[in-house]
Amino acid sequence: MGALGWFSQLVLGDVALLGGGPYVLCTDGQQLLRQVLHPEASRKNLVLPDTFFSFYDLRREFHVQHPSARLARDLTVATMAQELGLETDATEDDFGVWEVKTMVAVILHLLEGPNDQLFSKPEVIKQKYETGPCSKAEVVDSETVVRARGLPWQSSDQDVARFFKGLNIARGGVALCLNAQGRRNGEALIRFVDSEQRDLALQRHKHHMGVRYIEVYKATGEEFVKIAGGTSLEVARFLSREDQVILRLRGLPFSAGPADVLDFLGPECPVTGGADGLLFVRHPDGRPTGDAFALFACEELAQAALRRHKGMLGKRYIELFRSTAAEVQQVLNRYASSPLLPTLTAPLLPIPFPMVAGTGRDCVRLRGLPYTATIEDILSFLGEAAADIRPHGVHMVLNQQGRPSGDAFIQMTSAERALAASQRCHKKVMKERYVEVVPCSTEEMSRVLMGGTLGRSGMSPPPCKLPCLSPPAYATFQATPTLIPTETAALYPSSALLPAARVPAAPTPIAYYPGPATQLYMNYTAYYPSPPVSPTTVGYLTTPPAALASAPTSVLSQPGALVRMQGVPYTAGMKDLLSIFQAYQLAPDDYTSLMPVGDPPRTVLQAPKEWVCL
Repeated sequence: MGALGWFSQLVLGDVALLGGGPYVLCTDGQQLLRQVLHPEASRKNLVLPDTFFSFYDLRREFHVQHPSARLARDLTVATMAQELGLETDATEDDFGVWEVKTMVAVILHLLEGPNDQLFSKPEVIKQKYETGPCSKAEVVDSETVVRARGLPWQSSDQDVARFFKGLNIARGGVALCLNAQGRRNGEALIRFVDSEQRDLALQRHKHHMGVRYIEVYKATGEEFVKIAGGTSLEVARFLSREDQVILRLRGLPFSAGPADVLDFLGPECPVTGGADGLLFVRHPDGRPTGDAFALFACEELAQAALRRHKGMLGKRYIELFRSTAAEVQQVLNRYASSPLLPTLTAPLLPIPFPMVAGTGRDCVRLRGLPYTATIEDILSFLGEAAADIRPHGVHMVLNQQGRPSGDAFIQMTSAERALAASQRCHKKVMKERYVEVVPCSTEEMSRVLMGGTLGRSGMSPPPCKLPCLSPPAYATFQATPTLIPTETAALYPSSALLPAARVPAAPTPIAYYPGPATQLYMNYTAYYPSPPVSPTTVGYLTTPPAALASAPTSVLSQPGALVRMQGVPYTAGMKDLLSIFQAYQLAPDDYTSLMPVGDPPRTVLQAPKEWVCL
């Protein structure tokens, strides 16, 4: 900073000798100030004088008067002097002195011209990043957006703006991306005021933020609007207050209201507007999510509030983070588009539809699907061959994490139709990816859907992760009687259960569920019951009146006292179940009323494991 201070004093002294007054720098391009001086000062926490926040770009001014010359970014001091026919001092040994003298000659020559637009509007470097909302209806130029990857997870929009210091980011132009769990994933979309600033930002690829290097790539305006855009009037009103610091509160009890949050933050860090400065995130049906956003008038108040990070509100600790207007939009959009969970008034039993096993290759396997592919995409991909699919014959395959694996199985009406579909669609493109389509048998399909693998070397059985989950033999669809527990047979009529033995004739399948098997314990971490194609819902049998009549009267007389949980992993313990109801603050006396259902040996009809919370 000593050199810059000395330079400023020297210039001020020379200007004073000429009569005083303000002055503006004139540079050879924008690289020196935008890409060197300001980023370096930001890294060293130096405060630059106001003089270095506005300047004239000699290359751009020259291009205004001489548009027929080469592009502004390709000009140099030497080429500008050559275009004007100016003679340069070839005897000067110091290149810096020679460049300054030549620039002065070019400036004087330009000022002699008739164009009065020259040196009238200086380039401005924003001193502060401005926050603001973005609308879904806004059109964003793709030539102004970049994607930054590798950000520290705790980075805020101000940290991102500091990384791009010297470049002009548009108002509300930093959008931090969130993952499927609503947490930051280390990426951000940044929108600049023009394409020239975007091109300068791309030059910071693999520059460092602290100890981490940041990757910078091109992005599109549609991506930015998808992340940062919003349509909610409530959010627009919340974000309409300018120059406010936004904090996100996560982990709030579901019963917490504005007064509880204000008391938690305390009088030393007041929220702007009191309760009006709080925005609670809710599901579409009005249920709270445990998230909220708060506005603070200045950085000091926000810092005071951040000191309450992991403080206790009731029986829960609250996490506080810096947030942005784009993150507010993302969180609200995520919950606004999430489907509502149906409220079940009685326990339901899925109808297990049979599927005949066989070695005939009447199925096709789709391998290499885009992870975003849906059943509708698959039907469109197959084209005319979709008419030969069995009802509810599309089966997606998920990996151990419950995410799409890129594979799917299709049951066709015959082996000939399956072969024709594979020949017609093999290596056809779906969403810029080619998909392999190969025939396979129903047995091979069932093995994969139940956790096994099917590769070029043959089939492998489902993995035996736990002895209690998978038997040593994998007789997936045996023609043996199905074991129905006594309590299940008493609750449901015989019409709801499968026949005792497999009928050799092939009935028309309706939806895929595993066929009956003696003591078949499936690997549920890999099994995925495929959603039907049409209709879009699976049939269920409601609980017969006899089942409700057998329940304890003391339980049924209390509204909401009985909760049934379906799909509980076999490895779930008491702590896992209690963590789900943590926000409801169960009394310690109620923990003993969590009872497992069906401890005796279980069949497919009873899967997955269930618990009843009393």
